[in-house]
Amino acid sequence: MAADLSNIVKAYDVRGVVPDEWDERLAELFGAAFVEVTDASAIVVGHDMRPSSPGLSGAFARGAAARGVDVTLIGLCSTDQLYYASGLLDLPGAMFTASHNPAQYNGIKLCRAGAAPVGQDTGLAQIRELVEKWSDEGAPESAPVAAGTITERDTLAGYAAHLKGLVDLTSIRPLKVVVDAGNGMGGHTVPTVFDGLPLELVPMYFELDGTFPNHEANPLDPKNIVDLQARVLAEGADLGLAFDGDADRCFVVDERGEGVSPSAITALVAARELARNGGTGTVIHNLITSWSVPEVVRENGGTPVRTRVGHSFIKQEMAKSGAIFGGEHSAHYYFKDFWNADTGMLAALHVLAALGGQQGTLSELVASYDRYRGSGEINSTVADQAGRMAAVKAAYAARDGVETDELDGLTVSAADWWFNLRPSNTEPLLRLNVEARDTETLNAVRDEVLALVRA
Repeated sequence: MAADLSNIVKAYDVRGVVPDEWDERLAELFGAAFVEVTDASAIVVGHDMRPSSPGLSGAFARGAAARGVDVTLIGLCSTDQLYYASGLLDLPGAMFTASHNPAQYNGIKLCRAGAAPVGQDTGLAQIRELVEKWSDEGAPESAPVAAGTITERDTLAGYAAHLKGLVDLTSIRPLKVVVDAGNGMGGHTVPTVFDGLPLELVPMYFELDGTFPNHEANPLDPKNIVDLQARVLAEGADLGLAFDGDADRCFVVDERGEGVSPSAITALVAARELARNGGTGTVIHNLITSWSVPEVVRENGGTPVRTRVGHSFIKQEMAKSGAIFGGEHSAHYYFKDFWNADTGMLAALHVLAALGGQQGTLSELVASYDRYRGSGEINSTVADQAGRMAAVKAAYAARDGVETDELDGLTVSAADWWFNLRPSNTEPLLRLNVEARDTETLNAVRDEVLALVRA
């Protein structure tokens, strides 16, 4: 009986519990299906520090090579390092990681040559169909062809050099920075990227350990940056950086130990990238980022473009519009000069360059980019997502001075506030984000919407 992979093939990647939901046998089939769908003659494969990652990535490589495809293994790497390799070598790529999920999970992030995204509408659904079809009897024999080669290549030094070539850090003042790698891939990449820079690095949890013995490698959850916040204060550091498990996202803490909104980082980096491009250019932002982002983009001569949440939408719009930069509320940052792919490390280098290029503190620097009060994402478990969404839409549709749109879920906007309500694709949840000009208004709008959602 063919496998049902609906639980592990998500909108943008493959992710599930190993070996309960998938294993090396299925990984080998994914490798064969990936080259079938992409029609690749060669691919590049990397993996994170999870105990199951070497075996899964090796099986994927064997499945690809068996169909005549040459495979370059880059070994331990961050997800954005895999994107670098895909861009540098102009090859489709596969990254074995489950990002911030617990240790028993693993997954695959796939891209076409040049780090172009592979999601449900761009090949992932076809890959799933093939793996399901082949799960009983294995992949069919391809036309007589010699097996591809499997070789190894180290891309870490090249990755670091590429990033440092995009941000001028040569003349910054010395900075003391605490970095919490969460036992994830930041512990592998940060020492090489930061080498030679005028930084005093205070490392936390740099030991690669896919069991995550200290805390989850998800810096967007406040409980996971408590240690970093305390260490920044104890060290008298200029700032702190926290990376997620596969080190493609970066969260920033200021000198007071306070978290800096990813929207403020998006606005800061957007201003710098616009300046680097002569004061013109398009900047992509998803609809949950702060009002500050399009305001700062316009003030710096750029054109903001609003899009749905999710890296495949951002990357598609980046390519379509020729955008120079894009940012999301989830601390994903996308750069034209990085093949439109997301790299938290490059965003971190921009923050270091901006801070080190002047004498003020980070909190002072980002104040002009953080203009409104935000709720953060609030999840509500509901039995009837569509019914609750309809109830909220009906409650606001007829109000004066209120606009609604359904680009992604439901967004309701007024002069002094906005909110977005989106259903989860994988869980019985509605996700609410609210922003307002002041805390009192924020609380009032938040409470009113939650009362409707949870009725």
